Amino acid sequence: MMLVPNHIAESFDDARRYTRRYAKSFYFASHVLPEEKRNAAYAVYAFCRFADNLVDNESTDSIATRKDKIEKLRCMLTDIYNGLQGSGQGFKVFGETVERCCIPQQYFLDLLHGMKMDLTPVHYETFKELQEYCYYVAGVVGLIMSRVFGVTNPNADRYAKDLGTAMQLTNILRDVKEDYERGRIYLPEVDLKEYRISVADFEKKCTGDSFKSFMRFQIDRARLYYRSASEGLGYIPDDGSRYCVKLMSGIYSDILTEIEKQNYDVFSRRAVVSSRRKLVIAVSAWRNNVVEVTKC
Repeated sequence: MMLVPNHIAESFDDARRYTRRYAKSFYFASHVLPEEKRNAAYAVYAFCRFADNLVDNESTDSIATRKDKIEKLRCMLTDIYNGLQGSGQGFKVFGETVERCCIPQQYFLDLLHGMKMDLTPVHYETFKELQEYCYYVAGVVGLIMSRVFGVTNPNADRYAKDLGTAMQLTNILRDVKEDYERGRIYLPEVDLKEYRISVADFEKKCTGDSFKSFMRFQIDRARLYYRSASEGLGYIPDDGSRYCVKLMSGIYSDILTEIEKQNYDVFSRRAVVSSRRKLVIAVSAWRNNVVEVTKC
């Protein structure tokens, strides 16, 4: 269900409310950003979430209808990047933001492509295929946010994409049950076969030794991407932006820890990071940031 279908973000306050409703972890982390960057992040998020809702509105719209909506949104993007604001969808602050932050239109076109990928039955044979999907739905968001944060060195792009991939892999591991119920199994077929896991195991919600070993392998892979992304933190301005990225990375990677704590059972309950735990992570990330600045 969309929050405000015909008036998404005419103002930054609209975008803030949209973000607060749909992205609680990011909204929590966003408060450490300078006001201008915080507002820009809200404006960008409102657009991305609006597009995502077009795809996931499965209860009322056919696949053909959702494809048509994504195509209209692609045309709207072209209008916005051409300086036209006559679409009537209330993306005024989004247009201002992409211009001010110099965010390439291609990033958003890639994001829409990723959303189209979710309209067909999901089946990835190899991790390379899953990795490509992760780029289109999350890695490109890392690139978008790097522009919002004011990162200018192109060498930082690989780290931004790695963080997006790490977070998307975390989403996939957390949402195994929900995705299966929607006909989606994102995890690579070669990995499932190696650990002797079948589609029937998802149906039966099996969490035996094979499944636990499989989940440990997937979690270790996600953590490799978090570690790689951390190597690029030095490219991010230390005006709150770097702290924000550390905070988001810490909160999201902690979801993996929560999965481990519940003995890899992602079927009985959804792994979440409590508000109290988020505060602990925030303090830890702040202390680490202070130590690094002091060393510099």
